[in-house]
Amino acid sequence: MFPLCSGRLGERRPAARASTVIQHHGGFRMSHMPVAPPPPSSNWSVPRGPQAVLRSPVGLSKAVKMLLRLVVVADLYALWQGWQLYGLAGRIIGDFGSVTAQEIDRADTLYAASGKIQAVAMLATAVVFIVWFHRTRVNADVFAPEHHAKGRGWAIWGWIVPVVNLWFPRRIALDTWNASAGANSPSRALVNWWWTLWIVDLIFGRLASTRYARAETPDEIRGALAGLMASDVFDIVAAVLAILFVRRLTHMQNEKALRGPTL
Repeated sequence: MFPLCSGRLGERRPAARASTVIQHHGGFRMSHMPVAPPPPSSNWSVPRGPQAVLRSPVGLSKAVKMLLRLVVVADLYALWQGWQLYGLAGRIIGDFGSVTAQEIDRADTLYAASGKIQAVAMLATAVVFIVWFHRTRVNADVFAPEHHAKGRGWAIWGWIVPVVNLWFPRRIALDTWNASAGANSPSRALVNWWWTLWIVDLIFGRLASTRYARAETPDEIRGALAGLMASDVFDIVAAVLAILFVRRLTHMQNEKALRGPTL
C-alpha cells in the first residue's frame, strides 16, 4: 500500500453497471520516553532547516495497523461480492432464463457498495499512514541526517505528486529504514516486496477497472471481474506486508531511541 492519489483510491465499481449491461444483452517525546539530548561531541548532528524532534511513532503505528486490517476486511468483502457477481454472469451465459432481474440488481448493488467501502477504508488508512510515515522520517533525521536523499517534506508530497509517487516513497522508506537500523540494518526485502506488490496492484487494478467500465457483454464482465478480484488479492498481500513494515520500522525506531545517542 499506498500512493495517496493513486488510481486505486479513485477506483469505484460503476453503479448498476453489470445489471444494465446484462439485462440489456441478457515525543520520544516518545510519550516522554527518556532520550537524553546529545552533547556537543555527539554525532547526532542537527540537519539544516527546522530542527528535527524525536517523537514516538508507536501510537500512530497502532492506528495504522488497525486501519490496514480494515482494508484487508474490505478487500475480502469485495472479493466475495465479486465472486457472487462473477457466478451470476456465468449463469446468464449458460441459461439466461435462470436468473431474475432482482438477483442481478442485488448482486450489482452489493458489488458497487463494496467498492465504496474499499475507497473509504483506503482513504482513511492513507491519511493516517502518511502521518506515521512523516513522523518516522523526521525521527530518522535525528538518528542519521546524512542518510537521506529526499527532504522531509517529500514524506508527504511524495505520495501526492503524480508520477514521482511511483518511486519517491520507496526511496524515503529505504532511507528511513537505514537511518533507523544503524550499522546492523536488517534486510530491505520487506520494503521492496511491499512496494512491488503495491505497484503491481495499482497497475492491475487500474486496467481491470477500466475494462469493467467498458464491458458490453456478460463474457466481458466476467473477464473484467476476474481482473478486479486479482487486484483485490494483490491489495490484501500488499496490506499485510505494509503491516509488517510499519511494525518493524516502529520497533527499530523505538529501540534506537531507548539506546540514546551514540557518542
